[in-house]
Amino acid sequence: MSTVYLIRHGRTEANEKHLYCGSSDVPLSEAGIMALKKLTYRIKSAHFITSGMKRTEQTLQVLFGKVPHSREPRFREMDFGLFELRSYEEMKDDPAYQAWISGDNEAKAAPGGESGVQMQKRAIEAFSELKETGRDVVIVTHGGVIAAIMAHLFPEENKNRYQWQPNPGCGYAVFQGRYVPLTVTG
Repeated sequence: MSTVYLIRHGRTEANEKHLYCGSSDVPLSEAGIMALKKLTYRIKSAHFITSGMKRTEQTLQVLFGKVPHSREPRFREMDFGLFELRSYEEMKDDPAYQAWISGDNEAKAAPGGESGVQMQKRAIEAFSELKETGRDVVIVTHGGVIAAIMAHLFPEENKNRYQWQPNPGCGYAVFQGRYVPLTVTG
């Protein structure tokens, strides 16, 4: 593979309201769409992949038009189970929520959901199965998935998931064992 571009989907209303949003299939917000329209990626020929969720499908279309692409559900965001579409403020006194966020919540699964470790395992598995095609690969996915892949590829950086997580519409270009944050114009 020449270069793999990992691009986070645009903003959703759930992002704007600071809600846990992983497995919920929510669309981009109007503000999210407008922000994406200000970005320009100069990627000509690539194999495009999304997680198949509305927000990644919409992001792909806004950024690159109606391009042929495949969908890989293993690139979906972490499932927050019972905490989906709820905020910290709403749950801060919930004992189940407190138990989940206390200690190592990468290893602990949210009730009815999955752990960060489980999400990372499936995302890395999908990433490792990408085949050499001689073309660049653009994966429009989720912040947690991008962070999991980057932490796996660059462990020497010793960054956690939150440090790797890009802003909506942004991400990383990975090539020849190196990476650069994506530079976009807008």
